[in-house]
Amino acid sequence: MVVIRLSRGGAKKRPFFSIVAADSRNRRDGRFIERIGFYNPVASGAEESVRIAQDRLAYWQGNGAQLSPTVARLVGVAGKKAAA
Repeated sequence: MVVIRLSRGGAKKRPFFSIVAADSRNRRDGRFIERIGFYNPVASGAEESVRIAQDRLAYWQGNGAQLSPTVARLVGVAGKKAAA
């Protein structure tokens, strides 16, 4: 099953997450199919904290991909920012 989830990167105490479409059997930071965005939880000021390619997200969801709970929350946040 394909799942859209976070993959951790960045340095110690400075997390940076990629939003990826991956097979659910692969490790969290292992092989993925496609990178569709990012999440920077330590962004400050004018830095962008969340970016998601909405067209690719819709494509994967249309093909049966499931969102992880955290990514589902981030999609809602990104949608609110885009509407504002």
